[in-house]
Amino acid sequence: MNDDQRSLFERLVASGQARDYVAGLTSEEAAHLRFDWRVFRRPAQEPPDWNWRVWLILAGRGFGKTRTGAEWIREQVRTGQAGRIALVGRTAADVRDTMIEGDSGILSITPDAERPTYIGSKRRLTWPNGAMAVAYSAEEPDRLRGPNHDLAWADEVAAWRYPDAWDQLMFGLRVGKNPRVVATTTPRPTALIKQLLDRHDVAVTTGSTYDNIGNLSQHFIQEMRDRYEGTRIGRQELHAELLADVEGALWKRATLDDTRTSRPPDMKRIVVAVDPAASAHGNETGIVVVGLGIDGHGYVLSDDTVQGSPHEWGTATIAAYYRHRADRVVAEANQGGDMVRHTLATVDDTVPIKMVTASRGKYARAEPIAAMYEQGKIHHVGMFHQLEDQMCEWVPSGPSPDRIDALVWGMTELMISGSRAAPVVVPASLEQVSPWRV
Repeated sequence: MNDDQRSLFERLVASGQARDYVAGLTSEEAAHLRFDWRVFRRPAQEPPDWNWRVWLILAGRGFGKTRTGAEWIREQVRTGQAGRIALVGRTAADVRDTMIEGDSGILSITPDAERPTYIGSKRRLTWPNGAMAVAYSAEEPDRLRGPNHDLAWADEVAAWRYPDAWDQLMFGLRVGKNPRVVATTTPRPTALIKQLLDRHDVAVTTGSTYDNIGNLSQHFIQEMRDRYEGTRIGRQELHAELLADVEGALWKRATLDDTRTSRPPDMKRIVVAVDPAASAHGNETGIVVVGLGIDGHGYVLSDDTVQGSPHEWGTATIAAYYRHRADRVVAEANQGGDMVRHTLATVDDTVPIKMVTASRGKYARAEPIAAMYEQGKIHHVGMFHQLEDQMCEWVPSGPSPDRIDALVWGMTELMISGSRAAPVVVPASLEQVSPWRV
C-alpha cells in the first residue's frame, strides 16, 4: 500500500515518527487522540467532495465500513447537519450489535462529551445537542413508512431480504437542507446494488479487506488468504468484486429479481422440503419451505437450512412445518430413507411425511423447475441470499447443492408430481403441539 492510500497515523508509524507525534500532544489531546478520525481514516474512508445523494461503500470484510458509517454519522451530528437520523440494518440485532454497540459502532467511536444516550426499548439514540437517531430493521419495511429523516445510515444493504425497505427509507428521507444516506455493504449483484450503481447521484467507494491490513489480526489475514484467495467467494467477500452470473448455471439473478415479491397470495398448499446431509459433519441439510398459491404459481417462503446432527435438522424441519402451517414434509430417501423418517418421527410422529427418490441426476431434476422460474411461475418471497447464491453459481461439476435439492424436491411436489394431490390437513388445534408453535 502506498502513502496515498494510508491514514496519517499509518504514515507516521511507517516513517518512525509516531512516537514523536504523540509526545508533542498535550495530555488532553493525547486522551482524545483515539477519537480523532482525521488521524486514523484512510483517504478511501473520506466522504466524496461533491453533492451526492447516496454514498455507496462497496468493500470487503474488514475494510472498515462500519467505522466509516459510524464516523460519518458522528460528524454530521457534531456539525449540526443532522437531527433526525435513521439507522437501518439487515436485522434489529445487527443494528444494535454492530451499528450502535459494536466495536466500531456509534457508541464506541464517540468520546464521553459527545456520546449519545441509547434507550434500547425505544430503539433510540439521543445526542447532547438534541439530535436523535432511530433504529430500524430491514426485515420490517413497514416501520419505515411515515417517519421523516434528514440523514440515514443503511448497513449491509446487499443482504437485505426485502428490497422494499430501501424504497421506504428513501421515501422518508425528505426533511432538512440536504437529506443523504451512506450505504455500507459487502457487494452482491442484487437488483438494488445494480440500480444504485446506475444512478448519477450515487458516489461509489470500493475497497478490499487488504486495504485495512494494518488494523486487522494477522491470523485473520492469513486464514482468509489460505481459505479464500483465488476463489469466487474470496473475490466477492475480500476483494469486493461484483460478480456476474456463472456460465452453465441454471438460474440467473435477473430472473430471480424480476419475479421476486413481498406480498404473496393465499396458499393452497405448503410443504417443507428436506435434503438430508450425508453426515452431521459434512454438508448442510437443505430445508426449504415452498407454497402453491391460489394463482397456481409457486412461492419460496423460507430457507431454514442447517448444518448439524440429525436431531438438529429434524428439529428445524418440524419447527418450520408448524411455523408455516405446512401440509407435509417432503424428504429425499436416497440418503437413508428409513433414517430420515425415523429422525423426523422421533421429534414429532404426527407430522405427515412423503419420501421421494431420485431417479435422475440433480441437473436433470432441476431443469424443469428452472424453466418455471424463466416463465415467471415461481417467485421468492423476499430474498434468500445463500440459497440464491447457490442457485446462480452451481454447475454440475460443483459440490452437492443441498439448498437447491430441497427447493427442487419441494417445487416438484407442488408444481409437477403432487400438484393435484389433496392437501394434507394440518392438526386443527396447534395448541396441542405447543412446543412447535411460533
